Amino acid sequence: MEPLILNINHRNYQIFQVEKNETLLSVLRYRLDITGPKEGCSTGDCGACKVLLDGVAVNACTTLAHRCAGKTIITIEGIADAGNLHPLQTAFVEKGAVQCGFCTPGMIISAKALLDVNPKPSRDEIRKALDNNLCRCTGYVKIVDAIEEAAEMMRKDDHE
Repeated sequence: MEPLILNINHRNYQIFQVEKNETLLSVLRYRLDITGPKEGCSTGDCGACKVLLDGVAVNACTTLAHRCAGKTIITIEGIADAGNLHPLQTAFVEKGAVQCGFCTPGMIISAKALLDVNPKPSRDEIRKALDNNLCRCTGYVKIVDAIEEAAEMMRKDDHE
């Protein structure tokens, strides 16, 4: 059986003996010890396992690992730049959008996918981008505030 080669966070990994039904989440967490994506529902309903797959936010729990060969996978661990937090990570901390933290990686990944295509989203567009992300600790207000703040920080960075 050929090894599966995955590009994760700008690094290639060879994974051996990947079963046809093995999920990307399983490979990330249990084979590569990349634990930012969380295992919540295992059905694609909670968004805790979100990753960027060629720039699109997907649920790693319902994405088959072998279908990710040749694609770029970015997890929460891969969005920081040379040890500096991504503006989304900074804004989540500053706005108090991080409570228990279980949903945070998926929320940030979904927000990054949105901001990459829409640098100035409305609050309604932000809420829509988070439709598939569940949080039991907040009413989402601080999360939406943090995403707005990050969008503003990113626009300022682009103009400097």
